[in-house]
Amino acid sequence: MKTVKLSGSARTNVGRADAKKLREQGNIPCVIYGGKEQVHFFAEEKSFKNIIYTPDVCQVEVELEGKSYRTILQEAQYHRLTDKLIHADFLEIIDSKPITMNIPVKTVGTAEGVRAGGKLTVKLRKLKARGFANNLPDTIDINIENLSIGKSVTVGEISIDGVELLNAKNVSVVSVNTTRAVAQAEQAAAKDEKKAKK
Repeated sequence: MKTVKLSGSARTNVGRADAKKLREQGNIPCVIYGGKEQVHFFAEEKSFKNIIYTPDVCQVEVELEGKSYRTILQEAQYHRLTDKLIHADFLEIIDSKPITMNIPVKTVGTAEGVRAGGKLTVKLRKLKARGFANNLPDTIDINIENLSIGKSVTVGEISIDGVELLNAKNVSVVSVNTTRAVAQAEQAAAKDEKKAKK
C-alpha cells in the first residue's frame, strides 16, 4: 500500500467557531483516533488531493509538530450543499490491531463470455476488507478469464490470505451478461435448429 504524506498543524481550540474560521482560511479540521489519545489538527484543503480524489487506497503519514502518525483515512465529511470537504477522520495504524478499509476491485484478463459477445459488469467497485495493515492489498484482483455468459463471481468466492471480506458472501461482484445481439443470435440459432429437425 502506497504512503502519502500530509503535513498539518495542531489545533488549540476545537469548537465550531474555530472550525469555521479554519475552513474560511482554506484548511480542513481533522482528528486522529485509535491510538493512545485523540489528536486534533488541521491541514490545507489542497493537501487532500492525493488522499481523497483518487481511486487508490493509501496509508497517510500525518506529520505534526515534528511527530509522525501512520494512519488511514476513515471518514470524510462534505458540505451537504457545496460537496466541499469540511472534516476528515483518520484512524491511527497500530500493527497489533486489524483495520477495515474499502479496497478497489480490479479485473484481470478477458472473460470468455465477453469474447463470445457478452457484456462485463462490475457490480461492486470496492470491497470492505478487514485485516492487519501489512496484509491489506492495494487492489482486489479477480481473474475473469473463465467467466462465461450468465456467470458471476461472488464475494464468497474471493480469498485473500490474512484478510476477511465483510460484504455479504452471496453478493455478485462481477458478472458477464447477455447482450441483445447475443440473445438474438441464440434465438436465430434455435429457430434454425427447429427447422433442421423438421
